Amino acid sequence: MLKKKQGILLVNLGTPDAPTPAAVKRYLAEFLHDYRVVDLSRWLWCPILHGIILNTRPKRVAAAYASIWTEQGSPLLAISQQQQKALQAKLKYDGYDIPVELAMTYGNPSMSAGLDALVAKGVEEIIVLPLYPQYSATTTGAVFDQLARVIAKRREFPAITFIRDYYQSESYIEALANSVREHWQEKGKGNRLLVSFHGIPQRYADNGDPYPEHCKATARALADKLELEDRQWICSFQSRFGKEEWIKPYTDVTLEQWAEEIERVDVICPAFSVDCLETLEEIQVENRDLFVEKGGQELSYIPALNDRPDHIEMMAELVRQKLNS
Repeated sequence: MLKKKQGILLVNLGTPDAPTPAAVKRYLAEFLHDYRVVDLSRWLWCPILHGIILNTRPKRVAAAYASIWTEQGSPLLAISQQQQKALQAKLKYDGYDIPVELAMTYGNPSMSAGLDALVAKGVEEIIVLPLYPQYSATTTGAVFDQLARVIAKRREFPAITFIRDYYQSESYIEALANSVREHWQEKGKGNRLLVSFHGIPQRYADNGDPYPEHCKATARALADKLELEDRQWICSFQSRFGKEEWIKPYTDVTLEQWAEEIERVDVICPAFSVDCLETLEEIQVENRDLFVEKGGQELSYIPALNDRPDHIEMMAELVRQKLNS
């Protein structure tokens, strides 16, 4: 029996097309309208979203994006494209000459465009790799939903293989540990390591989302790999939005407390496969300023894995497991 031609679809969250209020408004409208992200009744949420948030938030968020925008555009998109090219090259080197395309759950390139690009290359089976190590309904679940919506409009579509998570992958933990060791060697070692993940509402976790436990497992595995004592690190959660309680401890509150106790803190954000607004602006600027304002001396951010060779090798390993299954 002939083996189906396979292809890879890398998927990340998304980004505005430009650092402007209009582009940010379009992006936020799509992102915040997803029931996976905000699960409130549409009768309650839509008036808040369209009447308040989309009329007030885009200008401020656009300014934040403008502060990190590069000549190549959005860091999240530019680095994701680098990952796409590097993964395809790595797989080809390993003997797998298969196409790799990129898609975003929200914004461009769209899920539909990514699927079309693979189909145009004759792909009959797609391995979908969401770039979220820790599963959450708000991220990986949203990828699955978006893909299903695209497929629902088609008479025929390729076979789909879905990589759900890799939060305890040995090669993932090793790549994180390598990035920390290299940072310490270059910048020196801080008094403590803050392992900060994007947060979700506590209610989501109470309703069964395994994300907090996945994050804690990743943080613990990283600390063990680095041979850190419990007093030398903590797992925290950032980027909360709205008034309801989110999973704790909060990153900003932790930094405020630590500023009274230590001089220097290192921060790594393992949930982000590429550097983006939440790392380059929220951690490296906002939270750094907060830490210093409250009495600390230096917050040193350890970059995301981005297109590091060991990160690309980890992706290739995940893909090879599916190609050979």
